[in-house]
Order: sequence, then structure tokens, then C-alpha cells
Amino acid sequence: MDHLAALLDGPRARGAFMLRVVLDPPWSMRVQDEAPLTLLAMVSGEAWIVRDGVTRVLPGEVAVVRGPEPYVVADRPDTPPQIVIHPGEDCTTLDGVSLYEKMQLGVRTWGNGRDGADNMIVGTYLMAGEVSKRLLRALPPMLVRPGGPLIEMLGEEVGKNEPGQDAVLDRMLDLLLIATLRGWFATEDAPTWYRALSDPVVGKAMRLMQNNPAHSWTVAALAAESGVSRASLARRFTELVGEPPMAFLTRWRLDLAADLLREPDATITSVARKVGYGSPFALSAAFKRTHGVSPQEHRAGGTHVLANEAVR
Repeated sequence: MDHLAALLDGPRARGAFMLRVVLDPPWSMRVQDEAPLTLLAMVSGEAWIVRDGVTRVLPGEVAVVRGPEPYVVADRPDTPPQIVIHPGEDCTTLDGVSLYEKMQLGVRTWGNGRDGADNMIVGTYLMAGEVSKRLLRALPPMLVRPGGPLIEMLGEEVGKNEPGQDAVLDRMLDLLLIATLRGWFATEDAPTWYRALSDPVVGKAMRLMQNNPAHSWTVAALAAESGVSRASLARRFTELVGEPPMAFLTRWRLDLAADLLREPDATITSVARKVGYGSPFALSAAFKRTHGVSPQEHRAGGTHVLANEAVR
């Protein structure tokens, strides 16, 4: 599995927060829920996101916002916030009065009026373990891309209250995120390591490490496979990727281990073998040195540490 495929295979929504939001201007919400990742799909009307600048979201577009820093979503950039979204899906006025009941409009529908001009679908990954550290680290704080027909499909499903509906919405949120990011990775704004994959030398070395992380790679072995000298590969790889080959390999192995450890049937021994560590003890030491928590802590709920680390 290559780096991009592994990234896009990572999202695993589990009971994600999903809501249709219908609002009539003027409106403005300060979002400080600390969620690792949120998607805002615009169905009709428009929204402005204020976060280190101002970004407009038009109908048919999807905004992907990386947490946990707060931001404002409003009908206009200069509309002052009236609503605060807190952790735990708690919604209040600025002075703390709950708006949960007052703004309920039906099944997974919320807002200040059923016929509001601005209609959007909000999907939030609530737990850091649902989105890999590698993916969070690859993304900018916010991006906006066309959403295509998936927005209409999601709009049809979000208001339903049928058996298994939460699971359906989780998978649709994953699909919308994957489709949106796949389009973004094809643009010139994609990370440098992704653009480096097109280089005939560096790209080959990257794919060798990505496709077989368990192999005992050395710079000399990678250079021989890529048809260049060791010095040439090391220089070219560092220039294009931003780090030396062995640093890239170590990070790839440990980030891949973080994802594999989320699988229910995975053991530290089996993960160590898959990512090129000779023993679970060697993996544990390297994992804690890099991620700040042990593999056991990561599996038991320390994934929030990884998400916060990824966005600093």
C-alpha cells in the first residue's frame, strides 16, 4: 500500500456527529469543540469560515477543517458570534445558556428556522483515533474543494431514522472525506512528499519503503534499487521530501504502526513484525520516543495525545 492509499484508507468514523444545519441570516457560530477533523458540506446558500483568514464556502463545496483550534462559521465574515459549540456537542449562547432544545428542528436537523437560506451538513470526527496522525499532519488547517453528488446523497440520508442509520452515515462521512482529499492531493497545494512521488528516483525509493516497511532498508540498498549513488539519493531525497531517507522510513513505520494498533485483532508483536522492528520491545521504545505514549497507551485511549501533537 502506498503512502496516499494508506492515508485515505485511514478515516474510520465511529458514531460520528452528523447534523443538518439550517440557518437564516444573520448567524454566526464559534466552534471550539476541539474535534480533530470536521467536514462542512454546503447544500444551499453560503458560509464564511474565519480562521487565520477568511474563506467562503459555496453550494456544492466541502470545507475540511482540522482541529483542535477554534474557528468561526458565519453568514458573513463580520457577523459577531451568537452561538458557541463546545466539546461534547454542547451548544450555548455566549453567556452559557443551552440552545440544544430551542434549535432542534427534527431528526439530526438543527437551526433557527426550517426555511433558512443557508443549509449545510456538518460531519465531525469526534475521537482522534478515527483519523490517523499521518493524515492530520498532511492536511492544512483548512481546505475547500468541490463535493460533487455525495453532498446530495448525504443530504438525503442525514434526516432518516432507520435501523443501522448511524453506521450508514459514518461510512458516507468517510467516503466524502476520502473523495474530497483525493481531489486535493492532485493539486499543486499537496504536500511536498506527495509531489516527490513523481520523481523517477526519489519516488521509486519512497515506494520501496512504503510497500515493504518490514524490509531492512539502508540508503545503499535504496540507491542500488533506484539506479543512483548513495550520496545522490540522500541529497535528492532530502531536497524533495524534506528529510533524509532513513528518517522518512522511521516515521513511516511508526505512523503505520499507530494505525495498525487500532485494529481490534492486532498485537504489538504482529505490528512490530509488519513495520520492521525485531521485537515488541524495540517497537515500544521507538513508538514512545516518537509519539510520546506507549503502544499500549495508544490502544487504550492515548490517541488524543497523537492528534494534539499532529497539529502543533
